[in-house]
Amino acid sequence: LRLALETDRVSAFGGIVALNCAMDADTARVLADMFLEVILAPDFIGETRGLFAKKKGLRLLTFDWPALRNRAAQMELRPVWGGYLAQEADFGLPELADLKVVTKRSPSPAERRALELAWKVCKHVRSNAIVFGDERHTLGIGAGQMSRVDSARIAVEKAAAAGLNLVGSVCASDAFFPFRDGLDIAARAGATAIIQPGGSVRDNEVIAAADEHDIAMVFTGRRHFRH
Repeated sequence: LRLALETDRVSAFGGIVALNCAMDADTARVLADMFLEVILAPDFIGETRGLFAKKKGLRLLTFDWPALRNRAAQMELRPVWGGYLAQEADFGLPELADLKVVTKRSPSPAERRALELAWKVCKHVRSNAIVFGDERHTLGIGAGQMSRVDSARIAVEKAAAAGLNLVGSVCASDAFFPFRDGLDIAARAGATAIIQPGGSVRDNEVIAAADEHDIAMVFTGRRHFRH
């Protein structure tokens, strides 16, 4: 939890905290002085509820994770003028089992673990999305920009504002790099490995740029464009 907050404590203000395990008193104390709207966890144990008793606007919600997964919608709907657009829900990350190394250098085991984590986070970030991270946590997120290079710049700036060092980090992009500029920003920030879908007409230029920087890059062959 502390690592998650470390990434962007400012944006956590007035936010929602979700845990995949029961919340205990020690974890609750980390959040006790923060303004939050919702805390979601499978259970709240010990004196946890009492620690939040004075926060009148805070909602504590529990859920049954296995049951929730079974009830997940198979289709996603988006309203448009005069109707709806329907598509299959974007579940799972099967592409992580079949990553394609496209650079001269392959990612190390530690880099691969970090790439997988960054990709999981990136899947849920609004496009255009760039995520920097390591094996333990997210370091910088650039989201919702019209251009991928701007998302890369913002991710670097957010990490710097939080006092986080990107040297030795990895970078995830939810769709391909259309030019090498976004990759160059990641390299200058200190990223050593990149995960992206691939599929650009300039893939060869981007791969060459990665090799110039001695960056290990993998293609997923699948994007998670979240609009």
